[in-house]
Amino acid sequence: MQRVLEFIEQKKQAYAQLPLFDFMQDQSIPPLQRLGFAPCMAHFIMSFGDLNKYVFREKETTNQLHDLINEHTYEDDHHWPWFLTDLKKLGFCQPQSFTEVMRFLWGEETKVTRQLSYQLSAYTLQAQPIQKIAIIEAIEATGNVLFNLTTRIALEIQAETQQEYQYFGEFHFKLETGHAVGDADSEAVLKNIELSDDGLQECFDLVEKVFEMFTEWAEELHLYACKHSVPTLPTLLYSGSSSPSNAQTPSPHY
Repeated sequence: MQRVLEFIEQKKQAYAQLPLFDFMQDQSIPPLQRLGFAPCMAHFIMSFGDLNKYVFREKETTNQLHDLINEHTYEDDHHWPWFLTDLKKLGFCQPQSFTEVMRFLWGEETKVTRQLSYQLSAYTLQAQPIQKIAIIEAIEATGNVLFNLTTRIALEIQAETQQEYQYFGEFHFKLETGHAVGDADSEAVLKNIELSDDGLQECFDLVEKVFEMFTEWAEELHLYACKHSVPTLPTLLYSGSSSPSNAQTPSPHY
C-alpha cells in the first residue's frame, strides 16, 4: 500500500498545478472573486455527507480496514452545514425560487459537479475495503489542495469583514489532514499492507480515475468563477444592517 500512497502524492502534486489553483492564488483578483466557484460546488458538497454515510461506510465491520474507513466517514459526513453558513455569510444566497435553484443545480454549468458524486458511488459502492481506502485517500488529497487555498482567501476576507468562515477557512482545513487515516499507528498499518500485483494495479487505476474526475471538476469550477460576478466586500460588511447608499447590490449567482 506504500506504493499506492506514494502514487497519490505524485498525483496530488500534479493536481495542484491546475489553472483553478493559479486563479485562487492570483492576488490581482479580489479575494471573494477567487471563491466565486462556491455556488457551483453545491451539489457535490451536499452529496458528500451521503457518500460517507451510504457509500463509503462499511455496514459490517470485521477487520481494522473497515474500522479505518468508518472512522473517516463519521468525521466527514457532517460538514455541509458549514458550507451553507459560509455561502450566506459570503453573499451567495440571493433569493431564488425553488425551481430556479433546481434548474441551476441540475443545469449545464454544474454537470461535472453532479457526475462527481455519481462516479464516486459507482467506483466505491461494491469496492473492496483496500480499494475504498485508496479512493478516499485520493479524495482527501484533492481536498487538501483546495482547502489549503480557500483558507488563505477566507483569512483575507475575514480581515475585512471580521467574520469567521468555517467551511472555507481554518476551522475546516484543520480537520482536513489530506489523509483518510488520522493517527500514526493507523498510517503504519496502512503502509504495511501487502498487495498483489493485480491488487496494486487496481488501486493505481482507481486513484487515476479519481484524479481525472477531480481535474474535470476543477476545470468546471474555474470556468464558473471566471464567468460569474460576486458580491463586493462593502456589501458583506453591511450585511444584516442598513447598507450605505454606495454599497453595490450583489449579482445573482444561480
